[in-house]
Amino acid sequence: MSIIGTIIAGLIIGLLARAIKPGNDSMGWIFTILLGIGGALLGGWLAVALGIGAGGIVTQLIVGVIGAIILLVIAEFIRKQMNKA
Repeated sequence: MSIIGTIIAGLIIGLLARAIKPGNDSMGWIFTILLGIGGALLGGWLAVALGIGAGGIVTQLIVGVIGAIILLVIAEFIRKQMNKA
């Protein structure tokens, strides 16, 4: 996939993840794109590790959004822990 395609896919995945997960996830466009790209990488790794595989484009999109939601939950947990200290 080209760099432009990766950025567009990352933006779509990041926006979907932020829309699905409730809460205040204030971040700009760049972090949303990075969230989507990181989510796609994490989701793809998890799919392969679980033996699901990443078949078609819809499966890859779903797996990417799940990975991005996992990253959002982790970031929220870290943010809460840092605010306690």
